[in-house]
Parts: sequence; structure tokens; C-alpha cells
Amino acid sequence: MSDLVLLERRGAVALLTLNRPDVLNALDAATLTALAARSGEIARDASVRAVVVTGAGRAFAAGADIAAMRVLNPAEAEAFSRLGHAALASLEALAVPTIAAVNGFALGGGCELALACDWIYASSKARFGQPEVNLGLLPGFGGTSRMVRRVGIAWASELVLAGEPIDAETAQRIGLANRVFEPDALLDGALAIGEKIASKGPVAVAHAKRVMQEGQDADLRTAHALEQKAFGLVFASDDRSEGMDAFLAKRAAAFQGT
Repeated sequence: MSDLVLLERRGAVALLTLNRPDVLNALDAATLTALAARSGEIARDASVRAVVVTGAGRAFAAGADIAAMRVLNPAEAEAFSRLGHAALASLEALAVPTIAAVNGFALGGGCELALACDWIYASSKARFGQPEVNLGLLPGFGGTSRMVRRVGIAWASELVLAGEPIDAETAQRIGLANRVFEPDALLDGALAIGEKIASKGPVAVAHAKRVMQEGQDADLRTAHALEQKAFGLVFASDDRSEGMDAFLAKRAAAFQGT
């Protein structure tokens, strides 16, 4: 497996680390392919209960690889965009929660990678932005769609159309980042919430994540129907029996993910 994206296990949490620190973890085709492969590896491992994504060195990911993109023709550029979308979709589609631990620059494709995670924890030194218009481009890995859904059309428009970065405090204020940590505490904070998730019922977590993802693009009636269906489905799980029995017996639940 490529060392462009490292995969480590921290208990029930998988830690994905973009590993091109010499170029601020820029997302070239090889790195995107490696990210998709790592996501597939995680999807096949039922013992993983949460995922943390971060970057090696002083950046989360400072965008796509501009030098590699400079020589693309329109058809090649569209294909590169499709590759980026597919890689990020493979991460977004994981049944387990994903947390971006943004330790530095998250610009362009890096910001789009963070947006593909369920939520974002940020270092106080983090910087977020979609600066593509400064290069005569626009976001190509989902920034125009996920950003709107995350922060609303007004802030998404400012970030995408003005192309100016924001700091971690502003990112938290507008709802882009959930929490801000001191740099040395960021990874521990992200891993800690991953471990907390791992103690919950995996079947329920997976269904709840799916219902929220599908429901956000549906009308309210449809979203409610998705929830009702999932609520019924979890009652067929061993986890549901274990969780409720443990609660009534006043003991910790031992979930198996079945």
C-alpha cells in the first residue's frame, strides 16, 4: 500500500495521515488514489469504529498539486476532478464517523477533503480557504456543493468567490469547524472523540450517519420517513438488545456491531 497516505490503528480508531509534508500534502492523482484505497481498506475492516484524518508536518493539505494541474487540457482537468470527487466520496461513504483533524493549512482540495469528513476539529493555527479563483479556477473536488451545505450560501459564496482564507476561530464561528484546539492537543482531541464513538452501538451509529446524510438533501417528510425506517431496522440488531439490557442492568454495554 502506498506510503502517500498512512494508515495506523489507535484502538478502534483508524488514523489516516496524508504523507507528503515536503509539498504541504498537496493532493496529486497518486495521493487521491491512495486515499481511495485506504478508505476501501477501512470499509472492509469491521473492527474500525471511527476515522481521524490529518496531515503530516505543518499542513493538513494545501490544495491540489498546481504544478501537475498546470499542464492539463480541459478533458484531463475534468478527469482529474472526477478522480478527486471519487476519492473524497469513498471517504464520505464510510459507515463509520470521520473526523478531520486540521493541523495547519486546509486550502483548495485540502479544505474540500476536510469537508468530506463528518466534522472538523481545528488547530488554532489552522487556515481554511477555497482560493481557486486566484488561479483562474474554481473548486473541483466538491467545494461548491459541500461548503454550501456546511456553512450556507452566503459564507460559501464569500469563501469561493473572494478566495480569501479564514482562521480557525472564524471557521468555528461560521460552523465550518466544530472545535478549536491548541496545536499539541488537536490529535489527542480527535482520537478521544473517536474512542468515545467506538463505545457506542456501531449499528445505530452507521444508520444515524446514513439517515443524516441522505436526509439533508430530502424534503422534511422524506427525511422523517428515512428516520422511521432506520429506527425500525436497528431493533433487529443484537446491539439494540445489548444496549437496552445493559441500561436496565446498570452496566456498560458490550457492543459487537451486529
